[in-house]
Amino acid sequence: MISKQSYLLILCFLPLLTIAQVKPENQIAIRGLLVDDQNKPVPFGNIALYQKSDSTLITGAVSDEAGAFEMRSKPGQFSVKISVLGYQERRIALVQVANQAIDLGRIALKAGSKRLEEVVVRGERSQMELSLDKRVFNVGKDLANAGATAADILSNVPSVAVDAEGNVSLRGSNSVRILIDGKPSGLVSFKGGSGLQQLQGSAIERVEVITNPSARYEAEGMGGIINIILKKEQREGINGSFDVITGYPTNFGLAANVNYRRKNLNFFVNYTNSFRNTPGRNALYQELYRNDTTFITQQNSTSHLKGINNNARAGLDYFFDSKNVLTASYTWRLSKGKRFSDIYYRDYQFTTSNLQSITNRTQDETETEPNSEYALTYKRSFKREGHTLTADVRFLDNWESSDQYFAQKTFKPDGNTLMVPSVLQRSVNDETEKQFLVQIDYVQPFSKNGKFEAGLRSSTRDMTNDYAVTQQENDGSWTPLPGLVNDFLYQERINALYGIVGNKARKFSYQLGLRAEKTDVTTTLRRTNDVNPRHYTNLFPSAHVSYDLPRQHALQLSYSRRIRRPQYNDLSPFSTFSDNRNFWSGNPNLNPEFTNAFEVGHIKYFTKGSISSSVYYRHTEDKILSIRRVNDQGFSTTRPENLSSENSYGAEFAGSHALYTWWKLDGSFNFFRAITNGSNLDLNYQSDTYSWFTRMISRFNLPKSIDVQLRGNYEAAQKTPQGRRKGLATLDFSASKDLLNNNATLTLNVLDVFNSRRFRNITEGDNFYAESTSQFRLRQINVTFSYRLRQAKKKEKEGGEGEF
Repeated sequence: MISKQSYLLILCFLPLLTIAQVKPENQIAIRGLLVDDQNKPVPFGNIALYQKSDSTLITGAVSDEAGAFEMRSKPGQFSVKISVLGYQERRIALVQVANQAIDLGRIALKAGSKRLEEVVVRGERSQMELSLDKRVFNVGKDLANAGATAADILSNVPSVAVDAEGNVSLRGSNSVRILIDGKPSGLVSFKGGSGLQQLQGSAIERVEVITNPSARYEAEGMGGIINIILKKEQREGINGSFDVITGYPTNFGLAANVNYRRKNLNFFVNYTNSFRNTPGRNALYQELYRNDTTFITQQNSTSHLKGINNNARAGLDYFFDSKNVLTASYTWRLSKGKRFSDIYYRDYQFTTSNLQSITNRTQDETETEPNSEYALTYKRSFKREGHTLTADVRFLDNWESSDQYFAQKTFKPDGNTLMVPSVLQRSVNDETEKQFLVQIDYVQPFSKNGKFEAGLRSSTRDMTNDYAVTQQENDGSWTPLPGLVNDFLYQERINALYGIVGNKARKFSYQLGLRAEKTDVTTTLRRTNDVNPRHYTNLFPSAHVSYDLPRQHALQLSYSRRIRRPQYNDLSPFSTFSDNRNFWSGNPNLNPEFTNAFEVGHIKYFTKGSISSSVYYRHTEDKILSIRRVNDQGFSTTRPENLSSENSYGAEFAGSHALYTWWKLDGSFNFFRAITNGSNLDLNYQSDTYSWFTRMISRFNLPKSIDVQLRGNYEAAQKTPQGRRKGLATLDFSASKDLLNNNATLTLNVLDVFNSRRFRNITEGDNFYAESTSQFRLRQINVTFSYRLRQAKKKEKEGGEGEF
């Protein structure tokens, strides 16, 4: 019988064994470059080589992201057919192959009517686009995303997981850098990934997942980078899209994405408004062992979060000429929410039949979050193709105000007689953030495929948290609670320089980079004058080597060094207070963690799809994980700690395939092992786990412009240093129909059909055992009406959006 270790090795090396079986039989290279009518590269085009005499298919190729392709053949006479979605088919009647390589040069493709219908109007493109260094997920193509939030969308991206608190992880690593349009955003500053619940999915164009970034990207994020690209157009005239959303539980929304282009000016506006009443529920069973006695607590809570979220983004592109463009934009967000929660604690001694007391605690929170972001980007394109200079300046001004009231009563087992006087408490929390970012990137080609890149980045961020918890006395006055009133200041300065050189010789290409980052972080507790400065400078090398194999295969080996700096929430010592028996806080003494990441990737293109596979390994020092401790009263504190190390490795497969013209599949599978060593804190804080997660989308195109989609996700159980996380399975159903001459679409989706998206965890310590269940979003049913407005398309020019 095959052991788990042997099974993992087979999975890891399967792609390499497959590649090893491919032997180059044909020796003569046929190369070319696909471009459109504006001389822009056309990626992922299908090129087929046929025998001239009998039209037998000999071989084929797929153009890369730069539009270049290469295939190999024996000498002879051939014809070439080029097919690309959205372009007219192009044929070359005769290609004479002799004894030396042939360069077909630039092959210009003309846009076809099919492009206007499928790409411009209906947005038809593959849900998942694969390349060796990143994967792109087109949001609009996934029917289940209609009416969803950004957090919902990320939870269904392959290899990405979102837990009950909204924390995002990639390939099992919770150290992920989340960017919006390639830059930091106020959405993920105070609340981390959970802030994405405020961004309506209809504003998102695509999601990019970069698992092993080069030195071009900031070094933050051990697991990689998730880049959310918002919608924006630059087509001549006025065009846009409009969405109206309704759903149960309460989910009402409006969205508009509009741009107007006239000559050298392009104006764009994105606006979303939503009102949601999101129910949630949690349960906790805990055993506390003290003095040979077992104390049991059963805790159940329900919550409702009512929120109105407004997101508006407006800006303009000014094209000085075809080589110079200036983009200015302003983003305004305002979120107002009311949270109501009800917690019941039932305390037992020895067994659950020996009830001692019942405690009820309620939370009434009012929260306001205004948020502003200013951006100015200039891009200069020089005479030589690929020679560019980009400069970007951004300022973020964020604020969050939270006012919470907590009422608590404790009853005898009869549930009616008070055991102690009632308690009324108040928590006021005001947080601010101001961040200033400057970035310059320069790209200089020095040969046909070679280029040098360099850049600098400087960011400053100042955050404050005025925190106070008070309790009402019998006379009506409010008294501060000891240790729960203070001001927390966070000051961060990060300066970075990077350089990258890359080139390609025939089928072999490389990219070598080095990034230097200087970090200065100081945290201060103002009232106690507790100052904690951190200063460190680090080098982050990266290397990417790829080789194009015959028969449309490609192989890449990559390495990068990454960092996870403790962020504001990781360092803030203030505890959450809604649950006065289970507290979550930051750790002011937390150190950064460092990772060396290695990856071998393989990609294969074929006529009706593509498949990629990768083997990866990560070694992390000072691994940051949350540790739960329980005191003698049964109250728990959870905060991040530095564990000694973690080694993780695994294999990942992702692909898409059109079985028929009416049936398409997208899927992914990730299997990994993680060995975590926290013996520096406790000899018991260690785990060795095997786990996996998979995702599959099956889409059916039915008659009368009806589409039906099923989307399934499964996350297997996983061990942790303090216990284990149980498995999670969900199924989503969606259906859509095009209306109004294909200018509109009506979509129905049911997220979590079986209401099974429940996060279940077991946590153990020397003196406790706990089981928890959390469900922050119950089954959601949405109906979305989308209307697309577009005038005749004219020539487009590219701007500088989404640069890192």
